[in-house]
Amino acid sequence: MDCRVVVEAAVPVYDVGTADEAVRIAISKTGEMLNPDLNYVEINMGERVCPHCHESLDPAFIAADESLVALELEMTVFNVERDEHASRIARKEIGQRLTNIPLDVVEIEQLPDDEEDADSENADSEDADPSEGDVLPEFEELIDE
Repeated sequence: MDCRVVVEAAVPVYDVGTADEAVRIAISKTGEMLNPDLNYVEINMGERVCPHCHESLDPAFIAADESLVALELEMTVFNVERDEHASRIARKEIGQRLTNIPLDVVEIEQLPDDEEDADSENADSEDADPSEGDVLPEFEELIDE
């Protein structure tokens, strides 16, 4: 099973004046920490909501020219057994590169299986080794991403 995992990160940013500036710097800083090893992780602004009035808030909280920015990091985890397995893998992979940044898994979505596509490819290549049919589509999918 393949899963899409969204992890929320609290990224500290220093010497900023506005929320927009803090978000831009936080995205840039996070991208530098993740690349080139995890260039497939998507970085988005996080969504914060007031716990009392349920209104949307800026993803950045600024005090004394310092900011804490909420970012959502999204990645796809392949060949996992359960949602918890996908969560652990995503937190480990991202957490190794984002040292001293708190992470929290906010969403895990199971992706539809591509077994039908793999079955049709295997039927087309009857002369091929059966083990190649299982490995090759996954390799091609990784290259496409």
